[in-house]
Amino acid sequence: MANKIALIGAGAMGGAIGTRFLDTGNSLYVFDLDSDKVAQLVSKGGVACGSAADAARDADFVVFSLNSARIVHIAAFGEDGAAAGAKAGTVFIDMSSIDPDNTRALAGEAKKAGLTWVDSPLSGGAPKALTGQLTLMAGGEKADVEAARQCLKDVASNYTHMGPSGSGQATKIINQVLCGVGFLAVAEATQLAMDAGVDAEMIPVALKGGRADSAILQEYMPRFATKDYRRTGRIDNMVKDLAFAQDLAGKTNTSMPLTSLCMEIHKMLTAAGLGGEDQAALMEYFKGPQQDNFS
Repeated sequence: MANKIALIGAGAMGGAIGTRFLDTGNSLYVFDLDSDKVAQLVSKGGVACGSAADAARDADFVVFSLNSARIVHIAAFGEDGAAAGAKAGTVFIDMSSIDPDNTRALAGEAKKAGLTWVDSPLSGGAPKALTGQLTLMAGGEKADVEAARQCLKDVASNYTHMGPSGSGQATKIINQVLCGVGFLAVAEATQLAMDAGVDAEMIPVALKGGRADSAILQEYMPRFATKDYRRTGRIDNMVKDLAFAQDLAGKTNTSMPLTSLCMEIHKMLTAAGLGGEDQAALMEYFKGPQQDNFS
């Protein structure tokens, strides 16, 4: 069954999500401040809208893919925000990565406006969005999360209700801790392999199915080895997400030494001008062989 979907935010991730919605036969109404990004989806069958309110007017679902809680709030409830155009009962789905506290506040504001709010951040990046294989972790009332499934089924192969509002975002924070530390571990191992004269591109083949295997190992070690920096995510976005993790750890009195180290390395790379690069650019942190071979 085709859906009428408003997409607010057509960046790298939103663009991939929008493309998948169109590829699966949905009607898509698009708003983004960057007209070039909107044009890319219009060329695939989307409808350009002049505001978030206009995009939401005929939609059953409004999907947000944005960079911060402040921007999500403006897009949803600001002047000409989606709430100004949406009909009562419209399901608002936030696929951005923001913090749980702001998510709960947004859900409360939606309820007062007669709207439904589901936080459904993602894992898998743009490549998985394009093939409908995203992993989504959802927060909200059970009935609302089930209603959102009608829209999200086209982009996700794994969609799990994690609990009340904010639970999806808390789960995404945990996901990012695992990913951030995982990216760093694989990058470090890649450098060690290259320094030791081992073909790093063969390691994922050799370790497939073993305890060290992972999606990050399979996708990223070859990219680390060849310095393939094609962007599917951003280092500075990881800084944002790890900051959420550190904030949550402070509130729960959780010790996270590996996350702290991972955060500092990501911040160093961002300060060096690499914040807009893909995680593959973590290799820039590592140098070549550290010493001469005197044997």
